Amino acid sequence: MIHTIEVTNTSDSNQTPPVALITGVGRRVGIGFAVAAKLASDGFDVGCSFWSAYDKRMTWGVDGELAVAITARFAESGARSAMVEADLEQPESVPALFDQIETELGPISVLVMCHAESVDSGILDTSIESFDRHFAVNARATWLLIREFGLRYRMAPGMGRIIAMTSDHTVNNLPYGASKGALDRIALAAAHEFAHLRITANVINPGPTDTGWMSPEIRSQVVAETPLHRIGTSEDAANLVSFLCSPQGGWINGQLLHSNGGSGS
Repeated sequence: MIHTIEVTNTSDSNQTPPVALITGVGRRVGIGFAVAAKLASDGFDVGCSFWSAYDKRMTWGVDGELAVAITARFAESGARSAMVEADLEQPESVPALFDQIETELGPISVLVMCHAESVDSGILDTSIESFDRHFAVNARATWLLIREFGLRYRMAPGMGRIIAMTSDHTVNNLPYGASKGALDRIALAAAHEFAHLRITANVINPGPTDTGWMSPEIRSQVVAETPLHRIGTSEDAANLVSFLCSPQGGWINGQLLHSNGGSGS
């Protein structure tokens, strides 16, 4: 299932900016939104995907002001944007998503995957349905998105970037952590398999990030265990994505990068 929610065109430049596709841009407090806003300020046009049915069944609910916030935020940067709702659990949604973004904005040179299925459960209480859904969204969709990107890539060699967000949390979060481990291997394989296109592929582990899910107790624990004595923010992750997408970040390839303030070290 896929349909376009919002498209804006605020650029007056005659030069076509590069296009970034960011998945998982469903909430203003999320990493996906911060990445999209940062890349827009860096001069990218941005295509964003989200899936409101996921947010609806989570405790935080649907961000009803998302489209308005994106329009205003990207207008500040003069970036064009396209918001597309896509159910990445369905394989056919991936080529449809690329079709829509390419129609609205042009060929894609950067793919940043921030989408995730994340429902807490452990070894004993994870259902088969939940396990399969986690792997469909977090692992299979990552493969399909990377495959589609590689098949369609037609920008200059050396411009392409693939970045995926991961996590090493597995205890009482088994299907999420296990599927993220599969995501790591899939994304890092692209660093070698797409060598002929000179596309870099990296994975970012942002550590515990304040995207609205933390209880006061968890926040206190994370601060206590982090040498820099604060919570990671979505903007922290977005800053690293920005660097990796810049010419200066083009030599970093095939890496799993921890951007977590030293948390867990």
